[in-house]
Amino acid sequence: MSKDVMPTTGVSLAGEATRTWNDVEVDPITLRVIGGALDSTAKEMAQVLYRMAYSSLIRESEDLGAGLFDVNGRELCESDSTPMHCGSIPAYIRGINRRLAGTYKPGDVVLHNHPYHGAAHSPDYGVVIPIFWEGEHVGFAGCTGHVSDIGGNFPGLCMDVVDVWAEGKLIDSMKIYDGGVRNDALIQHILDNVRTPEQNRGDLEALIASARIGEKRFVEMLEKYGLDVVMSSAERWMDYSEEMLRSRIRAIPDGSYEAPVGYLDDDGKNRDVPVAVAVRVQVEGDEILIDLTGSSPQVPTAFNVPFEGSVLPVAVSAIRTILLDEAVIDEYVPQNDGCFRPVKAYAPEGTIFNPDFPASCFARFSQVNRVFDSINLALAPVLPDHAIAGSSAALCAIAYSGLADDGESYWVYIEINEGSYGGRQGKDGMDAVDALMANTRNNPIEELELNHAMRALRYELRDDAPAPGKWRGGIGSHRSWLMLTDTFLGSEADNRSDPPAGALGGHDGVSGSFVRNVGTDREEVLYSKVTQEMIRSGDTLDIKMPSGGGFGDPFERDAFKVLSDVWDEYLTAEDAARDYGVVVDTQTWTIDEAGTERLRAARAAV
Repeated sequence: MSKDVMPTTGVSLAGEATRTWNDVEVDPITLRVIGGALDSTAKEMAQVLYRMAYSSLIRESEDLGAGLFDVNGRELCESDSTPMHCGSIPAYIRGINRRLAGTYKPGDVVLHNHPYHGAAHSPDYGVVIPIFWEGEHVGFAGCTGHVSDIGGNFPGLCMDVVDVWAEGKLIDSMKIYDGGVRNDALIQHILDNVRTPEQNRGDLEALIASARIGEKRFVEMLEKYGLDVVMSSAERWMDYSEEMLRSRIRAIPDGSYEAPVGYLDDDGKNRDVPVAVAVRVQVEGDEILIDLTGSSPQVPTAFNVPFEGSVLPVAVSAIRTILLDEAVIDEYVPQNDGCFRPVKAYAPEGTIFNPDFPASCFARFSQVNRVFDSINLALAPVLPDHAIAGSSAALCAIAYSGLADDGESYWVYIEINEGSYGGRQGKDGMDAVDALMANTRNNPIEELELNHAMRALRYELRDDAPAPGKWRGGIGSHRSWLMLTDTFLGSEADNRSDPPAGALGGHDGVSGSFVRNVGTDREEVLYSKVTQEMIRSGDTLDIKMPSGGGFGDPFERDAFKVLSDVWDEYLTAEDAARDYGVVVDTQTWTIDEAGTERLRAARAAV
């Protein structure tokens, strides 16, 4: 797929159908049963993957995706896991097809991670198994997961790298099983080039097992219903999802909607030089284009984004999430290729969202989260019941690592720290939760302390008051670690030097921070993106994640909700009066109704 396209057309991740089956009528009950079977298969694949995986990022955080696909990579179903992983698998398959189409055999297992040929980024190993029925290739079972290390210039996560080869071992459409015969030499070569061979071996076996259960379940469906009925049903579900999304798009007035240009802290090397993220949402009839023209030129570090494997999935995920939110619609709408069809994306070649080979694009999650955040903010004026205020929108991935006791490998632990959501119509922002383009869970402190030389001193909500709004912003997390051994630190986070934006009268949120040895005479503020930083034994690392923006005029917030936040110590009585016009009697800790009425009336009169 060409990257250099005109913004009048854009590029979609939706696939083209090459039918190897006959379209037949399917009764409604069978359609529902097959739809449920597809959905449960994808979920089972994810369960197998995260229960078998060795690395904590897959096993505990569930940083993975799984699903079934047709021969062209069209998504038939996906797991309830990280949307970036699921949404990128069609691009993986297209990247693999460009090299292997026509060569597949029963028993093949393909491993792939090339970011310029569909992968979301190189640490996301993708395993794809071609599915055969009566001697014919009819589809794929595929899954992805973020492995602990892929080699490269630094353990776990790296920012300051010269090109894509420096990221680590690139695996481009390699058959690790060829016709059922395992290529042990190739697998050993891959594992010999990573710092965490035991973890990667376990994760690779888990990925293979996940794809195999998908293959098995799909063949069972074919045995019961036949190829024509199963694929006709899948086609109906894809058409249904497409029409449901198009109907929501048609309800938006045609036009061009722009978010204020956002700025990421830096690129991990050129300090204090912000990186621009510009987002325009073009609505025409029942289609949407996400135009990233005006975003920063590509940078000389890993802080670029694979276009097909990451930009396109975030465009689709954002629009689907906003318009088909299960909280505000009653109909069940499965995620599949139909959701990709009405949404296109464009990014000029040579920018951070469409880099020229061989620029590194290892660290791409903070950028795509800001795209999602900006799409929300751009559409908030015309979709006030759907959009949310600014969120933390910065996946805070930090890799801690060191030489293992055997002296021959490394321990690597990758932590996803929790930010927060902005407020939205009818709901306060969620506190201390991964936001927007991710769905990863926090790792239990007990699991980390059991396996690594780190101790948690603090893990709680931030002390700062949440962003005021009719619906207040969420509160970010505050975590503090004590290092019990010298530890390498790599981070691809973003502190949100421009804090999460308030929407429709809500206040802005609060930026985050990284501080070493906070509160001591050795206190040092660190950049959000670091490579090869050493945290010495006895040092502490203090991490504050951004808090989301408020939604709506805070003086319209229900006074009892303000009082409840005072009771919960999210606000002081002074905060309540200044930001919300609510007077709290600090003798009885109740609302002073008369004082509140006067304060709010005075504000209204201005």
